[in-house]
Amino acid sequence: MNYEIPGHLEVKKGHLHIGGVDTVQLAQQYGTPLYVTNEDRLRDNYRRFAKAFKGVPLFFAAKSNNSLVVQRILAQEGAGADAFSDGEIYLARLAGIPAQKILFTGNSKTDAELAYAVEAGVMVSIDSHDELISLSHIAKAHGKTMNVAFRVNPEISGDTHPKLATGLKISKFGIPRQEIVDTYKEASKLPGINPVGIHCHIGSQILEVSPYVETVNRMMDLVAQISKFVDLEFVDIGGGFGIPYQKDVKAPTPQDYAKAILPLYRKRCKEIGISPELHIEPGRYIVADTTVLLTHVNTVKKAYSTFIGVDAGFNTLIRPAMYDSYHEVVVANKADKKSASTYTVAGPICESGDILARDRKLPQVKKDDIIALLDAGAYGFCMSSQYLARPRSAEVLIHDGQAELIRKRETYDDLIQNQLIPGRLL
Repeated sequence: MNYEIPGHLEVKKGHLHIGGVDTVQLAQQYGTPLYVTNEDRLRDNYRRFAKAFKGVPLFFAAKSNNSLVVQRILAQEGAGADAFSDGEIYLARLAGIPAQKILFTGNSKTDAELAYAVEAGVMVSIDSHDELISLSHIAKAHGKTMNVAFRVNPEISGDTHPKLATGLKISKFGIPRQEIVDTYKEASKLPGINPVGIHCHIGSQILEVSPYVETVNRMMDLVAQISKFVDLEFVDIGGGFGIPYQKDVKAPTPQDYAKAILPLYRKRCKEIGISPELHIEPGRYIVADTTVLLTHVNTVKKAYSTFIGVDAGFNTLIRPAMYDSYHEVVVANKADKKSASTYTVAGPICESGDILARDRKLPQVKKDDIIALLDAGAYGFCMSSQYLARPRSAEVLIHDGQAELIRKRETYDDLIQNQLIPGRLL
């Protein structure tokens, strides 16, 4: 099977196993939909990236997976966090990531979020002039000086889905590169502000190294100008490193990325005569293939297509509906069977766009089979919702061949947990 990864995803006695545990038994024990993560694969992915970028601080993109357990494991491995909200700062700190290894990178931060960041003592990547002035006032009021970077829009396009491209000229993210030098000059004179870094992020699910080469060169052109009056401690080129969701697609390895980025970065630093740290923000590469989403077949219906109706929809995994994303599909209880027919996997949501996988060749599928959607660890549970009043799924962690529940399945009570009925309606 081309989706098997020895020691991680394997077929045994006709069933798909993850971390040595039978996914069909997991579905029976914990119910579906169910996210299942292999801890060993998570640690291996992080270590593989850290080895390739030896000595480079890794700031895990917390937006890709907000599981407290996942972030706790990565904290043990030495990861920092790229946080996009005050909630992500909170979770990262709770997971054990030190404040000095957290970079707050949101693009439209509220004053309350900035105040939380000041109190927490994390670094802030400033996204606009208004935000700079607000943070200066808040830091001064708290009697603190904040270490900051500025997110620059480098105007670089990685080959990815338009909704995942964040470094384009038309993007909402970052300060235009034509304005960034003057912004540093102003910031260096403001109370409560200590400019120590520069930051960018060009997009997500990028499967080429060339955009990163262009990014480093463009960023270092700016660094050369800024370094004339600010001593930069780090240059953060973001993340976006892609994975092969389709197994016949070739993706660069961490070594490929490092080989393209590190020598160029060192060369440009030597030319300028500076030695700031390089920071990167891997997310998807670290967590995506660690996890499968298990879902139960409710019905098989022949219509325009032969539809497999399952109990997970875009309320559980929104990527296919939002980004036309591809996830490999495995019939977990028939993982050794040959393809028999072409199916479209559809969720239970009242939207025509609720399609998880279209026109896939699979073994004969029947009601009560278990479908596994692979590579569901990035932007999976963290983007799920309670749409149609459907409680969110449970999460399970596999460690040493044993399953541990790390997130309870929501109940009906969770649907109304924060709702209040005025007394006049009682």
